[in-house]
Amino acid sequence: MKVLKTTLLAAAIALGMGAMPAPAQAMDAMDLVQKNIAEASDLAHLPREQVQLVRPPFVHDHEQVASTGPKVVQFTMAIEEKEVVIDDKGTTLQAMTFGGTIPGPMMVVHQGDYVELTLVNPATNTMPHNIDFHSATGAMGGGDITIIAPGEEVTLRWKADRAGTFIYHCAPGGTMTPWHIMAGMHGAITVLPRDGLKDANDNPLRYDQMYYIGETDFYIPRDEDGNFKRYASAAESLPETLDVMRGLVPTHVVFNGAAGALTGDDSMRSKVGETVLLVHSTATRDTRPHLIGGHADYVWEHGKFANDPDRDYETWFIRGGSAGAALYTFKQPGLYAYVNHNLIEGIELGAAGHMLVEGDTWDHDLMTLPSAPGAIKPDTDQSTLPER
Repeated sequence: MKVLKTTLLAAAIALGMGAMPAPAQAMDAMDLVQKNIAEASDLAHLPREQVQLVRPPFVHDHEQVASTGPKVVQFTMAIEEKEVVIDDKGTTLQAMTFGGTIPGPMMVVHQGDYVELTLVNPATNTMPHNIDFHSATGAMGGGDITIIAPGEEVTLRWKADRAGTFIYHCAPGGTMTPWHIMAGMHGAITVLPRDGLKDANDNPLRYDQMYYIGETDFYIPRDEDGNFKRYASAAESLPETLDVMRGLVPTHVVFNGAAGALTGDDSMRSKVGETVLLVHSTATRDTRPHLIGGHADYVWEHGKFANDPDRDYETWFIRGGSAGAALYTFKQPGLYAYVNHNLIEGIELGAAGHMLVEGDTWDHDLMTLPSAPGAIKPDTDQSTLPER
């Protein structure tokens, strides 16, 4: 088994080496860190908090306003390579994941805190992995100094010195980077201001719930009959998957790892009068979130909380390689669809979810039916607009 894994790993690396940075570049960052490690503070004076991550779209418990000074927030995240089903037709992907989920789990800290992540690559995996935090400073976001082979782990610590929502992803280098991301290795972190979210007039903004939606584009090869192919391993899928990826036309665009992952029993849920913070990330392609039947009362399109939020958006824009946030207070009960409003991607390719909002009373001032659906009345004007 070990020989097979080594062979698969070597094959994947060989295919991915074309655009790989020279090894010396990665070693420079590692050498600098190791050379100056004696100068690093041990932060023994700061309190530490061990946080258990949870499966998206849910987010671990956290304070919205920091009740203490900065601390070291410790996370542990194991990488899991596994086959997953990504649609209702049984299409499979040889996935690579942070924490076993697509996207990886959301982490929440406050500005000024230190993030200390232990990343684990179990011996049962076949690929080297690392992590690049867009919110971190130096060493390719940590990617240069966190590369670990199967059977290894690494602990990275960095200071959350700016507030906002940011993505993280695997970045082994060259072709391996987009492939690992497309196979599921991306997630997000939210760095809250220590005094919480604010509007443009510095008034506090609170939320009752926070949900995390991670958007992924998949590129599944097809056989000569047009059926999606299934592979025995990630390495086996690589050559044909790269061919599809280079065409830049995804076969699936989904929320949280699969078409329908946020619908039915897995729908997001709220209640009339509750305020929900929706954090949406996309690792590669631009997206246009829209809440059908609702809005964004406040939206940080670029996801950075030092900037004033915009108001009353119908659809907002999140550029590839970033995360954004929207805050909305639900006013009517019922089913809301949360979609990528490129509706070809939202409906045909899978980028859609549901929000079920509980409530007993309908606000007829906001919406009502003076005339219910029925036969056309005799006095109804059926003429069309005149031509010019």
